[in-house]
Amino acid sequence: MQFAKPVKLNDTQIYRWMVILLKRAKEIGDEGEVPVTAVILNEQGHCIGHGRNNRNKRSDPLGHAELVALKQAAWMKNDWRFNECTLIVTLEPCQMCAGALIQARMGKVIYGAKDLKRGGLGGSINLSTHKSAHHKMLIQGGVMGEEAKNQIEEWFAHRRNKTIRL
Repeated sequence: MQFAKPVKLNDTQIYRWMVILLKRAKEIGDEGEVPVTAVILNEQGHCIGHGRNNRNKRSDPLGHAELVALKQAAWMKNDWRFNECTLIVTLEPCQMCAGALIQARMGKVIYGAKDLKRGGLGGSINLSTHKSAHHKMLIQGGVMGEEAKNQIEEWFAHRRNKTIRL
């Protein structure tokens, strides 16, 4: 099985996108939503879909940033296949989102913080390398990982009115 050939982004481009996503995640966190945001870039590096968690706001169990971005990008592309695309997200996709990304044949996934409890691309389980996966994605984790991890930990600590354990 061959890997997809998504758009090539240099470290500066990836960093710029992650800065934008983390800033937006902070804004939605201030609104009471879990601070996770995502963007999908096409083969030219243009944004064709963006998403933010909206489970609380819309009472939608499928309101994960990755799924919102996928739906928008599919509409923009008029296709459900994303072999040449790259998804950038502030938190490692959960198992549900990782499964959707495999089904959508996403070319590459870049994420910030690893999710050791629910991560579907290596944090808890790696669905992209499972023998049942019909599509292999390129995965790059830990981009601004400390910043992303701190942001989400602080949000949950504030939400639970507890102090952060270091």
